Amino acid sequence: QVQLVESGGGLVQAGGSLRLSCAASGRTFSNYAMGWFRQAPGKARDFVAVITWSGGSTNYADSVKGRFTISRDNAKNTVYLQMNSLKPEDTAVYYCAAHVMEAGIIWRVAEKYDSWGQGTQVTVSS
Repeated sequence: QVQLVESGGGLVQAGGSLRLSCAASGRTFSNYAMGWFRQAPGKARDFVAVITWSGGSTNYADSVKGRFTISRDNAKNTVYLQMNSLKPEDTAVYYCAAHVMEAGIIWRVAEKYDSWGQGTQVTVSS
């Protein structure tokens, strides 16, 4: 497993932007696919985005496609989530997660991830 620490959450008005960061330590970061999930009060934890270890492939939830961008810097052991055109419905605790990449597969389901950060709150006001 890797240890993950998120930062960059906060309060922003609708239409604004935030960039979340997730710093990893422990095992070799470049062996892992990195994902972002979010959980609103009373709701399940939902997939947001995932990126391969090389950064060459990404996948997004339909609800954030075109507004959010996931990226990573393996030299800094950090993954980012740039969030633009934020909406009130984006309000949630955002979690960074990691899973070992095998056979080039990246996952959208939380159960496939074995390392999680503590989460960072994002609140979008209308």
